[in-house]
Amino acid sequence: MKVRMSYGEKIFQVVNYIILSFIVLVCLYPMWHVAMASFSDSNQLMSQSGFLLKPLGFNLQAYVKVFQNPMILKGYANTLFILVVGVILDLIMTALAAYFFSRKDVMLKKPLMLLILFTMFFSGGMIPFYLTLKDLHMINSRWGLIIPFMISTYNMIILRTSFESIPDSLTEAAKIDGAGHMTILFRIILPLSKAILGTLAIQQIIAIWNDIVWPTITISDPKLWTISAGLFRQFSGQYATNTPVQFAGYILASLPLILLFTFANKFYIEGLTSAGLKL
Repeated sequence: MKVRMSYGEKIFQVVNYIILSFIVLVCLYPMWHVAMASFSDSNQLMSQSGFLLKPLGFNLQAYVKVFQNPMILKGYANTLFILVVGVILDLIMTALAAYFFSRKDVMLKKPLMLLILFTMFFSGGMIPFYLTLKDLHMINSRWGLIIPFMISTYNMIILRTSFESIPDSLTEAAKIDGAGHMTILFRIILPLSKAILGTLAIQQIIAIWNDIVWPTITISDPKLWTISAGLFRQFSGQYATNTPVQFAGYILASLPLILLFTFANKFYIEGLTSAGLKL
C-alpha cells in the first residue's frame, strides 16, 4: 500500500533534497578543483580566478614531474612500512589491553582504568614527548613513528566493550578444556570480533597516512620522510609556484585512502554499527 504524502511533507522532502545536494556539492567541489587543476597548465591556472570546472590547457606534465621525483616512491615505501608494522602492533597491543580490562576477576581494574582514561584528557605535551624520544634515540627513525602510538586508549575502550559482550559461557567452556588466556584471546575472542577489528584497523591506517605533524617534527632525513611529510617539506618549497604539480602530488598521496574507503566502506560501517550496538 502506497502512503500518500501531505503537501507539507512534499515541501519538506524537496527542501531536504536541495539542502543535501548543496552540501554534497560543497564537499565534492574542492576535490574536483584539485583534480582539474592537476591536469592544467601552470601559467593558465595562475591567471584564472573563480570556479574551475575543466582543465585549463590539459596536459600531464604535473604527474610526470611528480613521478620523476624520487621522494614519492621513498615516501610511499616509508609510509607503507610504518602503516603495516604500526597497524599490526596497534591491534595486538590494543587487543591485549582490551582483553585484560574485559575480564571480571581483574584486581584493581577500576583504578587502572581511571589512570588510562586520564591520558585521554591530559598529557605531558609535545615537547616532553619529543625529548623522551630523543633520549631513546628514536629521532630520525621509523620506530619513532610506530612505538609511541602502538596503543590507543579510545580504541582500547571500544574493543574492551566488544569483548565484554561475548558470552562468558564460551570462555568458561574453553577454560574447562584447558585453554589459557592467550588461547582464549586468539582462538575465541578475536575471531568473534573481526568486524570491529577491521574498523579499528581502517581508522589507524587513516591516522598514520594523514599524520603530517609528528613525522615533520621527528624526521629530518629525506630518505625517511613519509608521503605526507615529504609533500609538505619538499613540494611546498620546490614547487611553490607550480600549483598543478602540488595538486598532482596531493592526489597521488590521497588515492590509496580513497580506494581503501571505496572498497572497505561496507566493512567499516558494519564494524561501527556493531560497536555502537554493543556500547
